[in-house]
Amino acid sequence: MATENDFGTSLEAATADSYTPPRFGPPEAHGTTSKRRSPMSYPLLPPDYRPSEDEEFMNPLMREHFRQKLLRWRAELLRESSGTLQSLQEDTVQEPDITDRASAETDRSIELRTRDRERKLIAKIDEALRRIEDDSYGYCMETGEPIGIKRLEARPIATLSLEAQERHERLERTQRDD
Repeated sequence: MATENDFGTSLEAATADSYTPPRFGPPEAHGTTSKRRSPMSYPLLPPDYRPSEDEEFMNPLMREHFRQKLLRWRAELLRESSGTLQSLQEDTVQEPDITDRASAETDRSIELRTRDRERKLIAKIDEALRRIEDDSYGYCMETGEPIGIKRLEARPIATLSLEAQERHERLERTQRDD
């Protein structure tokens, strides 16, 4: 039986073997008319594989490494959200003390804000998985240059190179200061 979390996604769908990122609209909207890769077409990743600067950027093994990393991260977030949903359903007892009630409400509010941030993060993970499918993952969306392995290892959902991200943040700061 599929268990559904508060993001409307079944937990079983979050595993690396069964997950295929959703696509919306016609194939032309994704910049490709090719069909998705079948799970059998993904390369077998050695257990000790780590991407290096010495190999071809975004070769099949590297893409598979990041795909699996993203899928694990997504599954972990979905597990946590499922736990939150269960916790919120079980903690419906009203505290008699007004201070305890306020504290419990604050805790629930913080937990819900955290889950909302994670929901947005899952959307970014799904987008990164789509970019892996259409071979645009790992390249800066502004410059088209490779983002860099170290940056992708630290933030696998990155869409901008470090230089482009710094420019973007400087621009935001100057616009905020005006």
